[in-house]
Amino acid sequence: MKMPWLKSKIFASVKEFMPEREKLRNYFRKLVFTNGCFDIIHRGHCEYLFAARCLGDYLVIGLNTDDSVSRLKGDGRPIQSLDDRAFVLASLYFVDAVIPFSEDTPLELIMAVKPDILVKGAEYELDDIVGAQEVELWGGIVKRIPMVKGFSTSELIQKIKSMPLGK
Repeated sequence: MKMPWLKSKIFASVKEFMPEREKLRNYFRKLVFTNGCFDIIHRGHCEYLFAARCLGDYLVIGLNTDDSVSRLKGDGRPIQSLDDRAFVLASLYFVDAVIPFSEDTPLELIMAVKPDILVKGAEYELDDIVGAQEVELWGGIVKRIPMVKGFSTSELIQKIKSMPLGK
């Protein structure tokens, strides 16, 4: 099934995204940025991303590439490929753009996109949020959103692994 509207939300690189960023600036739209692996999308991810989108006009997700997920999460991860993870995220109506990045942190992407609002989970201390200082220096704000209790990709994977076969 062809979904050109969906593909238009997935950018191959930050360079490809920059004309869209300029349009947002010209129309005084607030760009919200967050990042993550988003390996197995669950309710906790959806609630977090929706809350992030509600903070501004346009939500950009920096998505770790398969190599960077493996470095962060270990062997056997990601469960889903970059293309599949990007497709699922872009399918959410409140997600406006998905940009993959291969570095261990999203700092280069944050510096290029220059979000008005940088969002991370509340489990991160402000001093530990990559890009927080830089965003605040150019007048942006950093928001921490509480994670939804009971939802974790790692816990979901463990639950699946512990299920008896054939049931």
